[in-house]
Amino acid sequence: MYLSTDSLSLTFLLLSPLIGIVLIALTPKDLAHWVRKIAIACSTITLLYASNFYAVFEFNALRQFQENYPWSENLDNAFHFALDGFSLPMVLLATLLSWIAIIVSNRIHAKLYYQLLLVLETAMIGVFITQDWSLFYVFWEATLIPLFFLIDGWGGKKRQKASLNFVLYTMGGSIFMLISLLVAFDLVGMHSFDFIVIKEGMKELDESQQILIFLGLLIGFGVKMPIFPLHGWLSLAHVEAPSPVSILLSGILLKMGAYGIVRAVEMLPKAAIALQTLLFVLAVISIVYGALLAWQQSDLKRMIAYSSVSHMGVVLLGISSLTEMSILGASLQMVAHGLSAGALFMLIGLLYERTHTRNINDYGSLIHLTPKFAFFITMILVASVGFPGTIGFVAELHILVGSFPTWQWWMLLLGIGILVTAVYSLRTAKHLFTGPMKASMQHVEDLSPLEMLAASVLLAAILYFGFYPVPLIELMAANVKEFSEHISLYAHSQQRVNLITL
Repeated sequence: MYLSTDSLSLTFLLLSPLIGIVLIALTPKDLAHWVRKIAIACSTITLLYASNFYAVFEFNALRQFQENYPWSENLDNAFHFALDGFSLPMVLLATLLSWIAIIVSNRIHAKLYYQLLLVLETAMIGVFITQDWSLFYVFWEATLIPLFFLIDGWGGKKRQKASLNFVLYTMGGSIFMLISLLVAFDLVGMHSFDFIVIKEGMKELDESQQILIFLGLLIGFGVKMPIFPLHGWLSLAHVEAPSPVSILLSGILLKMGAYGIVRAVEMLPKAAIALQTLLFVLAVISIVYGALLAWQQSDLKRMIAYSSVSHMGVVLLGISSLTEMSILGASLQMVAHGLSAGALFMLIGLLYERTHTRNINDYGSLIHLTPKFAFFITMILVASVGFPGTIGFVAELHILVGSFPTWQWWMLLLGIGILVTAVYSLRTAKHLFTGPMKASMQHVEDLSPLEMLAASVLLAAILYFGFYPVPLIELMAANVKEFSEHISLYAHSQQRVNLITL
């Protein structure tokens, strides 16, 4: 049974994880075993509440469930919340993976750990529901605080270096983003950070002004995405972060960067058209370079981290093509990578907790000892390649079809990236589950029922949307069409200007 549209509140969705933080803080020490149960219950309620927005979402409409609470009259700021076809899938993904991350944190019992996870969930939801650039920046930066303490407190041997490296990289990129937003606010002259107001004001700026603003945003969002050459923080952060945190880093935090670029292109169409080739070059370098780096890794978490560079390059490729089909494909790829990368980090993390090694060469013939691990890891590896029947295939097909008219035979570079991904995915399955049995691996436990539930939910989503992607496509269709028409309008205007100039 779902709630009605009038009874749904984005403010409650945003604050619901914070209720869990308060309850955990009030839990007495002699009831410490309830801390994880409270976190699971709170994340479950948040996930179920978020699913109500999808149940009553009108596919043909744009911004829905809008809430607007004035914040600063001088700056015309407001707590302006809304959902559309770009943001709702990300909210659902964020709440789902937050629930998964808490479920698989069964070896950690610290209060602060679960409170930080819930703070991180709140900040991620805030990024995707806000319609005000100043508030967007606040939530964007708010994700750094819990992530820094999560990595530094519960990470690996180099956790201090990894947490500091992550924060410095992200804050460095955020400086460029903040400057761009302030310049946009000043040039528009409407004294508002509202998405729609800024977007309308950008129409009056010339191409060079839009390009300067866009480049600053590209750096800020590109660090988080990450795209080449702004990916330096990624491998160390993923390797040293606790596995549940890696689920959120790869599954959601990278999507925040891609989501930001989509919003930037929508706001600055002249700049996006002018820099279309630059975006494409960065995309194909990320695809091939990330895949080759992943191929060279023997550390399983490092391999998945570099594969994320490649897969997010596919998202940027779809965005760079600026066609309706390719933008839809990029949006689908964000969901596909969130599900597959989140599942891989979860499964490899659970395997590491049992074996205390991430080196692929230390494994062998686990299929006889851990058939459940073997099944789920193999299926997720197949999904990460974009095999037919998975959502990754649907996404990459849309990007290929939508991008070919623009880039034509340069699209072979996407094929190279997919081929290399297939090679290291098959190699990983071979090393993990075939070959001689290692003496140190003879007592590895298989997935528990709760862990199987988490893995099954992610795999079911991957296969369901792979065989039947219509609900997801319909969810995004209206916004993708509006986005494409907005870009096309400026592309045609630029062509007319060029003809007049000639």
